[in-house]
Amino acid sequence: MRPLPGLTPRTRLPYLFASIFALAVLVVAPLVPAEARVFDPETFTLDNGLQVVVVTNRRAPIVTHMVWYKVGAADESPGESGNAHFLEHLLFKGTKTLGPGEFSEIIAHNGGRENAFTSQDFTAYYQTVARDRLDIVMRHEADRMVNLVLTDDVVLPERDVILEERRSRVDNSPGAQLREMMNAALYLNHPYRLPVIGWEHEIRQLNTETALAFYRRWYAPNNAILIVAGDVTGAEVRALAEKHYGPIPARPVPERRRVEEPPQHAARLVTLESAQVRQPSLTITYLTPGRGIGNRAESYPLEVLEEIMGGGATSRLYRALVVEQGLATSAGAGYGSSSLDSGSFSFYVSPRPGIEIEQVEAALRAEIARLLEHGVSDEEVALARQRLRASAIYARDSLNTAPNVFGRALTTGQSVEDVEAWPERIEAVTEAQVEAAARAALRDVQSVTGVLLPKPTS
Repeated sequence: MRPLPGLTPRTRLPYLFASIFALAVLVVAPLVPAEARVFDPETFTLDNGLQVVVVTNRRAPIVTHMVWYKVGAADESPGESGNAHFLEHLLFKGTKTLGPGEFSEIIAHNGGRENAFTSQDFTAYYQTVARDRLDIVMRHEADRMVNLVLTDDVVLPERDVILEERRSRVDNSPGAQLREMMNAALYLNHPYRLPVIGWEHEIRQLNTETALAFYRRWYAPNNAILIVAGDVTGAEVRALAEKHYGPIPARPVPERRRVEEPPQHAARLVTLESAQVRQPSLTITYLTPGRGIGNRAESYPLEVLEEIMGGGATSRLYRALVVEQGLATSAGAGYGSSSLDSGSFSFYVSPRPGIEIEQVEAALRAEIARLLEHGVSDEEVALARQRLRASAIYARDSLNTAPNVFGRALTTGQSVEDVEAWPERIEAVTEAQVEAAARAALRDVQSVTGVLLPKPTS
């Protein structure tokens, strides 16, 4: 992500849908609204394979325009970690018609804001502008889809920017270092073990040629999704999309082939001590199914389980460890489901001053054991389903939520219908399904425990 202000708000629903929620088509599909469940989108596909999703929201005369590419850090070539994120930065460095930074200047001049972000499975670019500026945004976003120009003069200084970003966000943050090491331990073989920003020694090897090769391999209309939300109709977006994106020809795009994760046979422990740490913490993360193809049925019970165990001050963990036992300042759970392949389920806790980390770990593990032995109640499941369904209603209030939800879903093997049917599928989750999902996912042999501690003074 570029270090600019105005990033997309991380509302709860994108993570409920995606985290904590042959591409080329030779004919234009009819503009047909999906059955209304959450956002009531319209969707169609251009001749060149570009999928388009439109969500009308009349709350203000503005629009959010997003282009999502079905490629991320997990699709990089060996030895080129960080290349997807590097290219994200470089897409702001100019085209055949615009100089470096000029696109951003045009957006700012027109009163808009813009940025981009990269994950393991996707790269996304967005702008929010007044509705009458949508034509300008589309023209320039389509331009850099096909006309990127890179030279060493702009690439090599930007590589230094990324190295500094890594130093400030990871090397200078014990929590980020621990998360990076835990992730590397959680995955034995799958590329999800690699940091999105890349390892420092591999970032230093990235260059103009590696960036352009990645761009030419993956950045094509038939590997992208255009999502527009706001004060606009599907017909208006279609006309502009055909005008600006339609002339870009489809190109062959590689199949996303990732190595599979082998069976895991032993729990792992990662401990990091640092003089920068003031508040100790402990996290237990389990390898679980994500929301990608073939895993959707398992993901819904895990979302309900996340709400039961970690959904705020009324959750099991907060009540037990913070309120009743008084051992922790915070405690909760999170389900990372927004992935094409496997996901993760985590429990976390921070002890109160004077409480040893071993004591809160024992209490946390006792709650996990109680869950696995005694399960959950019908009442807990019903309340969790109710809260999750309510989040789908609140999601309509934000202009940015719909494009984020659909982008994360469509780049990780889901469909528009999956997003719209999410409340119904959550409502169908039963007590037995939650208990079965917990017992299948929360296995010590597929877990990593991370401990963050202050460095003892000599």
